Amino acid sequence: MGDFERYGRLTAELDPPFAVVDLAAFRRNADDLVRRAAGVPIRVASKSVRSRALIAEALQRPGFHGVMSYALPEALWLARNGIDDILMGYPTVHRAALRELAGDAEAAARITLMVDDVEHLAYIKQATGGGERLRICLDVDASLRIFGQHLGVRRSPLRTPEQVLALARQVAADDAFELVGVMFYEAQIAGLPDTSPAVRWVKRRSAAELSDRRGAVVDAVKQVAPLQLVNSGGTGSIEISSADPSVTEVTAGSGLYGPTLFDKYDVFQPEPAVAYALGVVRRPTPRIATLFGGGYVASGPAKKSRLPAPAWPIGLRLLGTEGAGEVQTPVQGEHARGLKIGDRVWMRYAKAGEMLERFDRLYAIDGNELTELVSYRGEGKNFG
Repeated sequence: MGDFERYGRLTAELDPPFAVVDLAAFRRNADDLVRRAAGVPIRVASKSVRSRALIAEALQRPGFHGVMSYALPEALWLARNGIDDILMGYPTVHRAALRELAGDAEAAARITLMVDDVEHLAYIKQATGGGERLRICLDVDASLRIFGQHLGVRRSPLRTPEQVLALARQVAADDAFELVGVMFYEAQIAGLPDTSPAVRWVKRRSAAELSDRRGAVVDAVKQVAPLQLVNSGGTGSIEISSADPSVTEVTAGSGLYGPTLFDKYDVFQPEPAVAYALGVVRRPTPRIATLFGGGYVASGPAKKSRLPAPAWPIGLRLLGTEGAGEVQTPVQGEHARGLKIGDRVWMRYAKAGEMLERFDRLYAIDGNELTELVSYRGEGKNFG
């Protein structure tokens, strides 16, 4: 748990709500990600960080190289601000950004587009009308299909080596494109907490199935193009992905911040490095304190795991009938008795960088020093 008493002393003059990042914890989390990757380079997932200063902080550390971007306008912005290796994590249909990319030789050399359908290729060519040759990576479905169920996220229609090879041939045959990589994101391993023996079994079964299929896909694509990258994984599956000899890099971002969704993993435990403070504005009962605002709910299925969690004082919890609200967030528990009007409660977010869509800046704590770091929102950037 973070050193919230120290955070409170250093931020005593600030009015909540505000967010902090503990740089020492951030760096220890980065070092642990590198340890887990066992020599395989880590690409920083920008959507999980959303602060250029902290992306740069991670990239300065040995073991990290390159960024995975979630939007093409973001990728162009990062490329023009010193990031020289950017892999799009998702396809794009942003026509203005595609035209901008095709008209900029330096950006086109730094940014790799993601596709999973021949229609993506046609769309890109129609949107750009020509220009620079564009780098392409193929997104391959990494889900587990078992007992008639699809376990994992709904991403790419590409799954078998034959399907991937067919699209690879079309990319390689088109002078408008250069095929440079393939990507696999195994969300059912990386994003699934170890909450039961059944979950652990699913993860083991999925890892074995994907390792065989990923190797076959990579071998097939190498028939038509010399791959520069094979990307896989996320914070929750680094050990599994990096152990596969066909994988050349892994992606991670959330593990730098240590959100609550990682509190129940068996093989690793990141430190909470980011939190936000809310002010107590009401005392409806001796065991309940009501905080102003703070209902920052993470994306994904609407359930308890997406809610923020009170972190300090310890022993507080949300009310099941209210949760975390837009204007007020009541917390209850024995420690609520000691809270007074104007006191603060520290909250942890369920995911990672999404939280910074609420804050213009992070207050960076480095030992006993406090500085300001600007978020994407603070730089006036909203990439959707």
